[in-house]
Amino acid sequence: MFNNVYAGRRVLVTGHTGFKGSWLCQWLLRLGAEVAGFSLYLPSQPCNFEVLGLERQLSDRRGDIREYAELEQAITAFQPEIVFHLAAQAIVRTSYDEPKLTFDTNLGGTVNLLEVIRKTPSVRATVLITSDKCYENVEWEYGYRENDRLGGKDPYSASKACAEIAIAAYARSYFVQTEQKITSTRAGNVIGGGDWAKDRIAPDCARAWAEGRALTVRNPSATRPWQHVLEPLSGYLWLGAQLLQGQAGLNCEAFNFGPRAEVNQPVSVLIGEMAKVWQGAGFNIESDAGQKPEAGLLKLCCDKTLNRLGWSALLTFEETVRMTAEWYREYYAGQQDMGAYSNAQIQAYEKLALERGMSWAKS
Repeated sequence: MFNNVYAGRRVLVTGHTGFKGSWLCQWLLRLGAEVAGFSLYLPSQPCNFEVLGLERQLSDRRGDIREYAELEQAITAFQPEIVFHLAAQAIVRTSYDEPKLTFDTNLGGTVNLLEVIRKTPSVRATVLITSDKCYENVEWEYGYRENDRLGGKDPYSASKACAEIAIAAYARSYFVQTEQKITSTRAGNVIGGGDWAKDRIAPDCARAWAEGRALTVRNPSATRPWQHVLEPLSGYLWLGAQLLQGQAGLNCEAFNFGPRAEVNQPVSVLIGEMAKVWQGAGFNIESDAGQKPEAGLLKLCCDKTLNRLGWSALLTFEETVRMTAEWYREYYAGQQDMGAYSNAQIQAYEKLALERGMSWAKS
């Protein structure tokens, strides 16, 4: 997998205690990497990082991405060869309540990382993860391309647009003619087992149904490009591998990682599909009057990613939702080793990628 690039490599993941970060660490460990993580705290309770038992398998470094000296010390001590940057304030609704924290983390933290990396020769490749919400969303039916206008009507979206501008400036100023390679990536709404962040539909379903409650839904018609967490992670890993191997046409570029077009579905359809896996599941519609606004339609064009990387999404909508719901069902049924169960899902995903001829999957 991924040309066996990660075996024995020192890999740093910022935001490693988060949902996507913990799954990325699990996969990197499976690939034989030596992994260190840098995060401030456990973002939820329960937390996927603890559920998977990752604290026993990697170097767990705690620090604030907003504090330059703490980040510099961690990177200097570990001397990573590749960095995946996922540390963020990632909740749109929280950004309305704490806009300064959101900008300080998502913009300021990214600048801190870029500044440390350019002074650390051991780092050969950096993959910076922002969000599909970095685009100025005019709610058109077309997928956003990497050169479309950046912007944001809410603090979270705007902070990610600002981070993309900072990344592009650092790329052009410091990384064009060096051995160090950097890219930014933009992915849509990610679901999967182990996400317990507030205001996220999949964990809200699982929590309610595990307690025998009907779920209250605030915005059933909102359409999102749902993708399983392993989908963009396979893209990040493949992009990082290609950067390390010197693939042309990737350095200082931005890439979208989105699902197939048919995976763009309303919240109501997602809930209905999850309910097929969960006996007794139900939900109620709540009026959205007074709610903090979120985008109703946003999808990505991934043609550039397909052409440059040979990457495309693997799973159907039904496969995406089934993997997610089954993970939560196993957890709430008392599955004792969710690390092993998650590894089994990764293995099944790899096997499916091999069968379907994905460029990053080789026997």
